[in-house]
Amino acid sequence: MTPKTSKQNLKHVVIVGGGFGGLRAARRLAKAPVCITLIDRNNYHLFQPLLYQVATAGVSPTDVAYPLRSIFRRQKNLVYQMAEVTRVDLNNRRLETTNGSLDYDYLILAVGGETNYFGLESVAVNAFGLKGLEDASPIRDHLLHLFERAALVNDPLIRQALLTFVVVGGGPTGVEMAGAISELIRLVLTKDFPNQDFSHSRVLLLEATDRLLAAMPAGLGQATQKALKKKGVEVRFGAAVGSFDGRTVNLSGGEAISTHTLIWAAGVRSAALVDTLGLPQAAQRRVRVEPTLQLPGHPEVYVIGDAAYLEDENKAPLPMVAPVAMQQGEHAADNLVQALNEQPQISFHYHDPGTMATIGRNQAVAWIGPLQLHGFLAWVTWLVVHIFQLIGFRNRLLVLINWAWDYFFYDRAVRLISPTEPTFSPQKIEQGQF
Repeated sequence: MTPKTSKQNLKHVVIVGGGFGGLRAARRLAKAPVCITLIDRNNYHLFQPLLYQVATAGVSPTDVAYPLRSIFRRQKNLVYQMAEVTRVDLNNRRLETTNGSLDYDYLILAVGGETNYFGLESVAVNAFGLKGLEDASPIRDHLLHLFERAALVNDPLIRQALLTFVVVGGGPTGVEMAGAISELIRLVLTKDFPNQDFSHSRVLLLEATDRLLAAMPAGLGQATQKALKKKGVEVRFGAAVGSFDGRTVNLSGGEAISTHTLIWAAGVRSAALVDTLGLPQAAQRRVRVEPTLQLPGHPEVYVIGDAAYLEDENKAPLPMVAPVAMQQGEHAADNLVQALNEQPQISFHYHDPGTMATIGRNQAVAWIGPLQLHGFLAWVTWLVVHIFQLIGFRNRLLVLINWAWDYFFYDRAVRLISPTEPTFSPQKIEQGQF
């Protein structure tokens, strides 16, 4: 039971981040006797697993994002504030934000992660990441621009460079992105450019290790590789990127690949805000937390999702995936209520719901408990799970309509280029002035 208290005595809970973890925590506290402030620099919750479809013209950005104010419109104990948190002052229980200072009694840090380029500065400057809408829409515009540019030139070497697309990272994001680009070319853009020869186009998936989808059983990784090969994707193992200047990808083994497109899906790390905590960190800039998800020495602060480092029963770190963040968000909220009631904290245990990755039309892989699925059944399972997890009936309906349109008519609904880039000409392309 929650304690009865007057509104003036309510504890102030601040949740930083409106992603999967922050969303679950806020909802879990809907009936708790607290005042909640949810802070996020964006005014929407983003369904990141479908970002690659925004990047490949499959769905609109508005189909995978939902306004935070709409989500919490009926939650009376919560207010939303659009701001970016720049510093956490643990000793004074205060946040420094772009809107000023904010004090808290309890804090839930659900700040998520950002792309990890592993110190490759040229890659960080010239490659595309895929963590937010600010990444996905420019990728879509860039891909479509390259085909428009390629239609204006006859030099086969220039055309091949324009139509060579390199994706780095053999995890779910890389696999899904490579498959989607291949299908965008083969099933859609070939119809948009009926008089153009796309035999020069290439989609390469580079993986530094010796297998795809390392978190899944080896058999599913092999099935993924075969499916990608059928879709025209070249999979390279042992291919570590050394640099990329916007025109050439240089591999650590010495090979050079001429391309204007490098999409980096090879790593993630915690958001930079965790550096302001001044506490010990593990790999990927994650801060070490107690089994209860509390910060050592600061029991009023809970860290969840990509920012938290916690090991499972086998001493392996929990993965930086949405299901972990969602379960931790709910658990942190429950422990916060326990603290309000002066009850003992409960250790967090992750219940793995399974792992999935889609490879394109009729192809996916899924590992759910003892089940290992691949092919059409896994693809249908992937569709159902992702539709169900989207926020808002409108978004679910629009994504379902777009998927059905794509499936039956071999067409992508959002092949629009934002009017932000300068016009180009064959002369500029020949001279590399674009």
